[in-house]
Amino acid sequence: MQQRQLGKNGGEVGAVGLGCMSFAGMYGATDMAESHATLARALELGVTHLDTALIYGNGVSEEVIGAFIKDHPGRFSIATKGGIRVHPERGFDNSEAYLRECLEGSLKRLGVDHVDLYYIHRRDQNIPIEDVTGTLARFVEEGKIGGIGYSEIAPSSLERAAAVHPVMAVQSEYSLWTRLPELGMLQACERLGTAFVAFSPVARGMFAREAPDAKAIPAEAFRGSNPRFQEPNFSRNVALIEPFRRYAIERGISPATLAITWVLNKNENIIAIPGTRTAAHLEEDAAGADLKLSAAEIAEIETILPPGFAHGARYSEAQAKGPEDYC
Repeated sequence: MQQRQLGKNGGEVGAVGLGCMSFAGMYGATDMAESHATLARALELGVTHLDTALIYGNGVSEEVIGAFIKDHPGRFSIATKGGIRVHPERGFDNSEAYLRECLEGSLKRLGVDHVDLYYIHRRDQNIPIEDVTGTLARFVEEGKIGGIGYSEIAPSSLERAAAVHPVMAVQSEYSLWTRLPELGMLQACERLGTAFVAFSPVARGMFAREAPDAKAIPAEAFRGSNPRFQEPNFSRNVALIEPFRRYAIERGISPATLAITWVLNKNENIIAIPGTRTAAHLEEDAAGADLKLSAAEIAEIETILPPGFAHGARYSEAQAKGPEDYC
């Protein structure tokens, strides 16, 4: 698989990594055996970067990964995230004491003494980002993390953090139906030598070979409460994406593969982390790393799905608490 550097000071990983939120059942029931089969296939495909978090099943995703890497040490570059409290209610805490508690718990569940990359999952606006970056820099000095990351921050926040310590990666949603990072974050990452890690490049399943079945999505699940998956937005989005699906299939390419190829072709410092719980879907995702699109093909795709085509907000009001706006 094509290799890309995880920040200017980081190691190389496969251009397509694996988002592991699904291992906690966030997008449907799964089990340890299925998740481990997916991880085994990842190694065969050259998918070497795993992305997880404390809140993915309250540690379940990390435990699943830990059980696998116990027998496959050193094969993956692992990133995890902390800084979100869920009890007694959801909130953000970037204090050094809580981040240390989060990190130590993650290391224990993963069965490792350090992770390659550690993200602040959501910024705590009560603490200056310079102070939070200083905390993470101490974790680097202690050998507990290889690099610093932030999830869903604004370019201005990245600038402030990078003035204290190099930031290895910024993670944000980026796909054909979520183009916000093009309005400053991709440029800031390139300027500062920070990897841009694109989550949900397959639009939470919308660019799969078949559109998700709205009736099969529980109302309480993430997608069930997401405006883009609620009617009338959902039906409109399915209809708009169908020409893209045909465009890919007519060329002998999975729509998911083409969607990831489009993301990776936007900038060489982008790493895509599609989330899946099955080896079959991962095969389609991984194939996106080694395709190239011509300028004409990119123009054709963006004519079919122009910026801003999606109906509905990216997040519900509750889901939107935490990510930083910048445009």
